[in-house]
Amino acid sequence: MSFDMNVKFFWIATLSYLLAMVLYLTYLAFRNEKVGVLATVGTYFGFLAHTVAIGLRWWESYQMGQDIGHIPISNLFESMSFGAWTIILIYLLIELKYKNRSFGAFVMPVAFLALVYIGVAPNVSKDIEPLVPALKSYWLHVHVITSFLGYAAFAISFGVSIMYLIVNTKEKDTAYGFWTGCLGALFTVIVAVTIDALTLSKAGGAHMLEGTFRSSSTAVQVISYAAYVGILVMSYAFSMRLRDSLVKFQATSEMLDEVGYKTVAIGFPLLTVGIITGAVWANAAWGTYWGWDPKETWSLITWLFYLAYLHARYTRGWRGTRAAILSIVGFFSVIFTYLGVNLLLSGLHAYGATGGEVDNSAVVFLVLFCVILVAYLGACRLLSRGGK
Repeated sequence: MSFDMNVKFFWIATLSYLLAMVLYLTYLAFRNEKVGVLATVGTYFGFLAHTVAIGLRWWESYQMGQDIGHIPISNLFESMSFGAWTIILIYLLIELKYKNRSFGAFVMPVAFLALVYIGVAPNVSKDIEPLVPALKSYWLHVHVITSFLGYAAFAISFGVSIMYLIVNTKEKDTAYGFWTGCLGALFTVIVAVTIDALTLSKAGGAHMLEGTFRSSSTAVQVISYAAYVGILVMSYAFSMRLRDSLVKFQATSEMLDEVGYKTVAIGFPLLTVGIITGAVWANAAWGTYWGWDPKETWSLITWLFYLAYLHARYTRGWRGTRAAILSIVGFFSVIFTYLGVNLLLSGLHAYGATGGEVDNSAVVFLVLFCVILVAYLGACRLLSRGGK
């Protein structure tokens, strides 16, 4: 009996999110209400398929044996899939509340990239495997679910904060160059991993970006980098229209600041519960509540960062641009806490990584994230001068 039906629904969800992302971007560009409705319908369809995929994987694990059965949140494939699912869940609730579909153009890429990464990364195992002894605990459910709900809330805040910076751009200054560069890079990565998804599964590639920037063909590499430069130039030249579009969708500074803050306010206590339950679980599994494992350390760093965000907002009145900057930088910490620690550092959480050798393309992605973070910190000084 085959136990890969969950993977088929996983790909249906991934393709649905890709379609929804394109439709949201089209809706943003042309302000066609019918396109916006189709984007929302595509998101709901993808979310339904994604839910079925998670449910099927859970059911299939028990069909393989009671000693194998478990909630599908244990390894990199399962946990990142669940993380993308929680991002879409929270996004749909926000779209219902605020009746504004423009958020989708900035949130869907995050969920899509998460799914397509685990879908095409050669060393991310999609097989259902027995849990290691330390994971056979009900604390796993509470710890992972609350942590990922918190991460998802921070991801929404990240997307909304980028929107805030776009809406408040007045001219093509350093800040404008930064966020247009980020959008161009994000679009390039989405196109590159989509090409991987279409080619690697058939060709059996050894690493990610093999279809573009890391191709064995020099011509393909040259074309890829030339296309990347072209995308950056186009992004810089025409992104001011993106600001105008967001303004016309009534994505006001006040609303974006409110959504960015409220999602952090929701995510922070969820992350707190995740850390506390993780400590209880660690004591049951390893005999200590806190061992300064790399994952524990970076979780604490992320928690302290968002605590500083809330403290600065309440006591110093940091809103608007400054709050958006903190939210974006905080999400980079989230990415490293979840993905970077699992892939780059050894520790008790290493079993949550890939199920095989580490794909060095993950290192490339993390280096790019660090470069973007350094560039952002350089822009912070300029941005904060005009912050509210």
